[in-house]
Amino acid sequence: MKNIQRLFSAAFLIMPAAAMAAGTDDWWKPLSAINSGDTAWVMTSAALVLFMTLPGLALFYGGMVRKKNLLSTMMHSFSAAALVSVLWMAIGYSLAFTPGNAFIGGLDRVFLSGMGLDLHKKIGTVSPNAGSIPETVFMFFQMTFAIISTAIITGAFAERMKYSAMMLFSGLWVLLVYVPTAHWVWGGGFMGEGGVLDYAGGTVVHINAGVAGLVAAIVLGKRIGYGKEAMPPHNMALTLMGAAMLWVGWFGFNAGSAVAADASAGMAMAVTQIAAAAAALTWLACEKISGHRPSALGLASGAVAGLVGITPAAGFVGPQGALAIGVLTAAGAFWASVILKRKLGYDDSLDAFGIHGFGGLIGAILTGIFFSNQIFGGDATVGAQLFTQVKDALTTVVYSGVATFVILKAVSAICGGLRVEKDVEREGLDLNVHGERVE
Repeated sequence: MKNIQRLFSAAFLIMPAAAMAAGTDDWWKPLSAINSGDTAWVMTSAALVLFMTLPGLALFYGGMVRKKNLLSTMMHSFSAAALVSVLWMAIGYSLAFTPGNAFIGGLDRVFLSGMGLDLHKKIGTVSPNAGSIPETVFMFFQMTFAIISTAIITGAFAERMKYSAMMLFSGLWVLLVYVPTAHWVWGGGFMGEGGVLDYAGGTVVHINAGVAGLVAAIVLGKRIGYGKEAMPPHNMALTLMGAAMLWVGWFGFNAGSAVAADASAGMAMAVTQIAAAAAALTWLACEKISGHRPSALGLASGAVAGLVGITPAAGFVGPQGALAIGVLTAAGAFWASVILKRKLGYDDSLDAFGIHGFGGLIGAILTGIFFSNQIFGGDATVGAQLFTQVKDALTTVVYSGVATFVILKAVSAICGGLRVEKDVEREGLDLNVHGERVE
């Protein structure tokens, strides 16, 4: 035990010194270069993105499950926030955003070694303005993205997965799937260098998490009684409250990704609102065309679908493009969540794939059509950009799908299965797994 303690102590002393010694002018800037306005905006945005998970996604998902699983479902979001925060601090941030190679970052920031008040990081390849804020703020902002990505997946297997399996899966997934793709797109990896446009996470967050959710739903199998008995949301008021929090928090998600309080952030904020509003109305129209009454669940689902669709495009399109993206993403997500799911028969409990995976795929592709070189200062052509968007979106689908499948199988072997016992599922996870319930 003493030898282990000595090793850890030595490591914590050596890593900061090594990181400082490895610094270059391109990597470090002095405290005087920090812009207080940019810093304040990104700090606010980081809080808004965390607010999307806690309490936004927790309430959004919690209201849609049956009452007997309310607490267990909300715990997924809270648990993801705690677990991913520690893993991001320990190794995730370093592997995603420090210099490495085209596939993975380095170890300069293991346990955030070398990070201090007087130093901050310049992410020149993707976020040129990140050099004007403290690295601690950038790290925390990106941490909140990793948190919500992991929490999104839990909606696909709600009401039937073991808590221990969920925790182990979440930890492995964020390190083995989210972290590499974040590096590919934003940390100097091959997708970012290849010109992919993903302003705030259409590929990294939504396609990644949505596809993982679909694989998890299929591997775990359907809930007991799915397709044979009604499983309506137990409290749509909670879901609407959660959706409202997601909508407001999304301004931090998208506009905050400018990493500055500038014109790009302003445009990202405007197009986010336009796309969300158009998508909410489109989903209601789809319900009407399909012979259903306009529902609160549909309104909430449509708004979230529009927010998903505009996420990769927020800093690259204008208001007209945002309107089109909102309409088309909502229509596609409605089809995937209502029609495709019914035809294929998989049980994606809370439509994590239909809204985030399929919606993210549509948004990523439409970014290659509606982008404006005038807005983001590029010189791309529609044909070339569309090819890049499709190629990298499909690459993410394949990687996330295969890696998630392997992780689930490994977790199943370690935990003695992924699902709770049948009696536990019937009686509810709140009481049987956590010893608590909502009266």
